[in-house]
Amino acid sequence: MAGIKNDKWIKYMAKKHKMIEPFVEKLISKGKISYGLSSYGYDMRIADEFYIFHNAYPTEIIDPKNAKETYFIKHKGKVCVIPPNSFVLGRSVEYFRIPRNILALVVGKSTYARCGIIVNVTPLESEWAGHVTIEISNTTPLPAKIYANEGIAQVIFLEADEPCQVSYADRKGKYQNQKGIVLPKVIK
Repeated sequence: MAGIKNDKWIKYMAKKHKMIEPFVEKLISKGKISYGLSSYGYDMRIADEFYIFHNAYPTEIIDPKNAKETYFIKHKGKVCVIPPNSFVLGRSVEYFRIPRNILALVVGKSTYARCGIIVNVTPLESEWAGHVTIEISNTTPLPAKIYANEGIAQVIFLEADEPCQVSYADRKGKYQNQKGIVLPKVIK
């Protein structure tokens, strides 16, 4: 790897190559969970639409090869309350277009982690594009609140010494150009 990309590179790629849309070119933090451009990454926001997991069918088995929308309650709002020991799916406000020689990693924010709210670490592969579907777990025995249109995770951009031979777009990845919240799927 050539290294982690800094704020100057991220700003250039966001403005000239539409890598992040909409792009907030400074860190916004007053009265908010921070979002926008940081020193070596970008703090993305969570949109105001959520799929809240529920246990209305206690005999069901959760199957990533056959996920059902009936596992979730759809919710739209300024906040989302995650039930105890459960999770929600959300999506980024920002639409990402990852360059061919870049791998991006999405990691949770410590403000939420310090409350037992964990964001799944996930890669954004070379030439992947779309809204990020975000998995957020409440590891506590109490309900937990997350705030729409505020920071939820940081994206860190890693540059390779040379472009990959086969990108996510080349192999027609199943989550390419996703919009909204996308449930797990398996190509048949």
